[in-house]
Amino acid sequence: MKLSIIVKDLPLKHTFTIAHQSRDVQDTLIVKLEEDGFFGLGESTTNPFYGVDIENMTECLEKFKPVVEKGDWESPEHLWELGKEIFKDNPFAQCALDLAAWDIFTKKKGKKLYEYLGLNPATIPTTNFTIGIDTMEKMVSKMKEVAWPIYKIKLGTANDLEIVRELRKHTDSIFRIDANCAWTAEQAIRNSEELAKLGVEFMEQPLGKDDLEGMKEVFRHSKLPVMADESCIVESDVKKCHGLFHGINVKLVKAGGITPGLRMIQEAKSLGMKTMVGCMTESSIGITAIAHIAPLLDYVDMDGAMLLSDDPARGVVITPEKVTFPEGPGIGAELLE
Repeated sequence: MKLSIIVKDLPLKHTFTIAHQSRDVQDTLIVKLEEDGFFGLGESTTNPFYGVDIENMTECLEKFKPVVEKGDWESPEHLWELGKEIFKDNPFAQCALDLAAWDIFTKKKGKKLYEYLGLNPATIPTTNFTIGIDTMEKMVSKMKEVAWPIYKIKLGTANDLEIVRELRKHTDSIFRIDANCAWTAEQAIRNSEELAKLGVEFMEQPLGKDDLEGMKEVFRHSKLPVMADESCIVESDVKKCHGLFHGINVKLVKAGGITPGLRMIQEAKSLGMKTMVGCMTESSIGITAIAHIAPLLDYVDMDGAMLLSDDPARGVVITPEKVTFPEGPGIGAELLE
């Protein structure tokens, strides 16, 4: 078994702004595993909000490289358990390795990942398309540029309701809003009343991740369902979110990959919560991995590669009507030369 690390810059079509950061280029780390003529690819983007960069991801992977290359692991789940101590402070790096492990593992089995998991791709929910914070004119322009049945609108400004009112004038599509921790409980409850009238399906992470008392009030009084994102990073967070949120948005890069992500989804379902998986502006490598587990979900946010002006990989093709997977087994994404 050979482990290689590849670093790529992902240029965005438009400056992407959320409540706490803006970017024009997203850097990403790709793990490649090779053995017996098979290869597997996994990916994780960097994130300054979580203190994750190429250097510390690479450092973790290099420490664990001897274990990976020894090849003495039976499955991706086994490899994940072997690495959980080294990666406990850097699940982003573990995600890239975990995705690559699932890719090569299922390729050797001769099955697509969704087939190995016993899932039906025909049941994949339609992804939303994200509109980042910008001037009103540019947000309208971005929406018109990509006609889509569901838009996720990033909020966290002084004129959030005005933004949604203006966007609603230009489309009948479903809206989801994501405040990225920017509101107070009082704002979230008040805003939910107006947003419900404007065709918003749910609110994602309206309050700061640790504002549990505030979320109790929002959960009790909001006119819209609320989904956890920043409040639900790792497996132990799922139970904490029960009774505070109606559902969870699992980010594979934050959780540490598909292996813990599947467990989080199942636990949320057992608690009667809605499930969603979101992306972090990955290339088609990370997005294709999400698509394979999307049949498990109520909602999915896998538009990351659609936001890029130059995708270094090839994988799933996503339209409002369907998701078309690459031919052949595994996750199936490929790096372009």
